[in-house]
Amino acid sequence: MTIRIDRRQFLMGSTALVAAGAAGVVPAWAQSDSLRLLFWGGQARADRTYGVTDLYTKANGTAVEGEFLAWNDYWPKLATQTAGGNAPDVVQMDYRYIVEYAKRNAIAPLDEFVGGALKLDTFDADQLEGGKVDGKLYGISLGANSVAMIYNLAAFEEAGVAPLTNAWTYDDLMAVGEAFKAANIRGGMKAIMDGSYSEPMLQNWLRQKGKDLYTADGKLAFDEADAVEWYTMWAKFRDAGYCVSAEDQALDTGPLETTMLVLGKAAMIPSNSNQLVAFQTLMQDKLGMNGFPRVAAGVGGGHYRKPSMFFSVGGTSANKEKAAEFLNFFISDPEAAKILGVERGIPCIPATRDAVAPTLDEQSQVALNFVSSLGDLLGALPPPPPASAGEIDASLIRTLGQEVGFGAKTPEQAGAELISGANDILSRA
Repeated sequence: MTIRIDRRQFLMGSTALVAAGAAGVVPAWAQSDSLRLLFWGGQARADRTYGVTDLYTKANGTAVEGEFLAWNDYWPKLATQTAGGNAPDVVQMDYRYIVEYAKRNAIAPLDEFVGGALKLDTFDADQLEGGKVDGKLYGISLGANSVAMIYNLAAFEEAGVAPLTNAWTYDDLMAVGEAFKAANIRGGMKAIMDGSYSEPMLQNWLRQKGKDLYTADGKLAFDEADAVEWYTMWAKFRDAGYCVSAEDQALDTGPLETTMLVLGKAAMIPSNSNQLVAFQTLMQDKLGMNGFPRVAAGVGGGHYRKPSMFFSVGGTSANKEKAAEFLNFFISDPEAAKILGVERGIPCIPATRDAVAPTLDEQSQVALNFVSSLGDLLGALPPPPPASAGEIDASLIRTLGQEVGFGAKTPEQAGAELISGANDILSRA
């Protein structure tokens, strides 16, 4: 999914989180018979989530008061609530931010509940490890997913382009771009959004080249030459008319409804496998999904099975054990699993996957099969990104991509600024 949070929003949220950490112990809300839940997502995710909270309340008698926001509104609100000592009992957490929230005690370790309120004996080992920080469990993965290219099958047919496979390359992307340009369908729909804005697409490209965004100790794992090559490649795609213009890309303000795919500006966007279901609810055209392009034929390893998101327990919650019981219900109850489907990713417990599989619609089956059949695209799960990775993404990778797109900077200038700016942010953190 294309997501954006501007620098002011990010820094507001980050400042609030820092304040929470500096304050040490902050007041917890008094224990009550209800739980508060905060998550990001659209209406489709909310409907599924509230279906499960209603099921949980009926089974256990504990009310769950839920609230959902768009991604770019979620993090400032969560950080502000955390700083004020009134964070929800259960929060949705991302792999990008789990280290930062754990190290500031904004979310609670869950190890004391494992074997009791939390039954994790058959939980996928790689997904369990993904929720750990310094050996302690801080997040329960709500599903495994992978980056994926989601594309408009109807638009491909109109442009006379055959459906893509996992074998496609960046050279093939140019050929697809040329075909869409020549066909001039739907008022000039482009082949793809501007991928230079996409941190996951940059990471995938780097991993195929034997590098990554960050090292295990939180340093940059790529250099200026890589950054310049990245911005140069996308500048060529943009100039050739293969990806959308900077003016069109600027219309993407975060929600799925404003993405280039839903707006009909581009036939493809980099996203996550679990987002296929949500995108399909917003579009009449049938959608397909495949891996990101390869840097060359036969080169793989750029993808990995990532926890799509976690549920964590608020560090100041007075209802931690009750929250852990809710988490356990959410990931393991068969009826809950049928309501959730694979919208948040592939379930991490075998029995839950077995319960879900027969109930899935066509697009959900596509998502499940994609994550299960990555083949040589699959590489190892990278270490959690450093705490400041979110700021680097929001204020550098995305901003510099936009500035190159509008002609305010050259790829060479953007590449140099990405490295110097990222190193500065990492050193300050």
